[in-house]
Amino acid sequence: MSLGGSATEEDGDLIAKLFGSVGKLWRADEKLFDAITGLSGSGPAFIYLAIEALADGGVAAGLPRALALGLASQTVLGAASMVTKTGEHPGKLKDDVASPGGTTIAGIHELEKGGFRGTLMNAVIAAAKRSRELSQS
Repeated sequence: MSLGGSATEEDGDLIAKLFGSVGKLWRADEKLFDAITGLSGSGPAFIYLAIEALADGGVAAGLPRALALGLASQTVLGAASMVTKTGEHPGKLKDDVASPGGTTIAGIHELEKGGFRGTLMNAVIAAAKRSRELSQS
């Protein structure tokens, strides 16, 4: 949230209390809102694609569709929960579960060959750019 010029700190506290009761709230300068839209507004769709792709991978590896989708969605939920609850950097958490020569590092290697992180970063940047364009029209 960003307080307008005529809003008081008390107004901000009230809004924070109201919205904080249903989710997490951050204060940010209004100039950051296009980037916030690119990440937080468009990000859920990017994660839905990731969940779908993980489930499709599970199916390709022999799992029934319903089981694959359940496992994929719970895997994402669990990973997000670990980042939130531990406060650890995601890179450290990734390193903690990637054993030398193991299955996880083999999969990470494939993701890196495909430009996974750069693709996600570019998606956020493209969405932020489009938000800027839409706000100027």
